Amino acid sequence: MDQEAARTARESLDLAFHMSNVLDSGIDRHTLSVLIALCDMGVNPEALAAVVKELRREPPSSETNVSSNKS
Repeated sequence: MDQEAARTARESLDLAFHMSNVLDSGIDRHTLSVLIALCDMGVNPEALAAVVKELRREPPSSETNVSSNKS
């Protein structure tokens, strides 16, 4: 990726992250970057949004609770 393309990509992510914060989406910068990359690869944005909503609704798995109790 050349310098100009990298700069444009960074500015686009900055703008999308700012909009995400204004909308109080709770999505961090890295996650937003991954979601944008998935959309760029052709993943349906509506389906992706549905998956994100579903993952937020799920309680942490018992496996996560077990590993955190070992500490």
